[in-house]
Amino acid sequence: MAGLYIGSTTGYSGKNMIIMGLGLKLQKDGFNVGYMKPVGAMPMEVDGKLGDEDAVFVQDVLGIHEDPELVSPVVVTQDFKVKAFSNNMEGLLDKIVESYKTLSASRDVTLVAGSGSMYSGRYCNTDALSVIRQLGIKAIIIDRFQKELKYDYLMVMKEHLGDQLAGVILNDIPPHFMDEVDQLLGPALEAKGIKILGVIPHDPLMGAIKVADLADRLGGKIISAHNKAERVVETFLIGTMQVENFMTHFRKKKNSAIIVGGDRSDVQLVALEGDCPCLVLTGNLYPNDIILTRSEVLETPIIMVREDTFTVAKKMDDILSRHKLRDAIKIKQGAELVASHLDFQHIKKELGLK
Repeated sequence: MAGLYIGSTTGYSGKNMIIMGLGLKLQKDGFNVGYMKPVGAMPMEVDGKLGDEDAVFVQDVLGIHEDPELVSPVVVTQDFKVKAFSNNMEGLLDKIVESYKTLSASRDVTLVAGSGSMYSGRYCNTDALSVIRQLGIKAIIIDRFQKELKYDYLMVMKEHLGDQLAGVILNDIPPHFMDEVDQLLGPALEAKGIKILGVIPHDPLMGAIKVADLADRLGGKIISAHNKAERVVETFLIGTMQVENFMTHFRKKKNSAIIVGGDRSDVQLVALEGDCPCLVLTGNLYPNDIILTRSEVLETPIIMVREDTFTVAKKMDDILSRHKLRDAIKIKQGAELVASHLDFQHIKKELGLK
């Protein structure tokens, strides 16, 4: 009845990807895997019971079917927050412990998913540190590269958790930062007794989003080539520069949505002819008939949005860094990334699995 908590230094760090990759690999190795997400942050009703959307999704991928109220005994709704901030809510940790005992009783190993960062839930004593200590299980902390790694945070976590910290996973590491991880940060963390269980490289597909989903998230509408709304966007480029300069940047950025003002038909035409996955036109301005016709002929969707280019670019950056892992192809890719870059032998040793 081993247990493993998977937490992270911040939200949207790849916890679901790691948990699904770990779970699928352990199942393949013949272990009976259980799953729990003690604190649910995305309320969802399942058969009349309150559960968590992410928990339901992960269980489905792992082929696990448990009572949603056991899997996520604490679900953060608006009503819950009002009560939690108004008075001291008692017994939440006890509720989590009881659910864990029930879910883990018949399993070889139970994966316990964190929510947000390691400190999330401190206001009601359901933060990761409290849960890990109360359950008496090992923990893995994921640190996703976002301009830098949070090595100070990881060192503090080692001080707090001691031997309960099985190790850390460095996720979404870009190629240009790999040498620093291998030669400087990695050895520094290991010297502090922090085992690096895996370094997962950046994969553009993992942050990709379908054009239809992008339009929805931006609050825009697709106005052409609707039949190609399944095309995939991996990154974006802002088309505010002169056409000559834009073309130079555009050639280097494949699968990039082009964000451009609705009145910049020169840049729009270059982007269409260069086979971008979609155009995002800002300022609530319709393109001219030539652009619309080329869009249909080349089967390149156009999304029209109300906001200005700068605002849309900020939104796009947020969407692509926080997009949920939902598509089958991304789940398969994520599982393969985890399987090929994690030290499973060490993880199994930490958990006492043979």
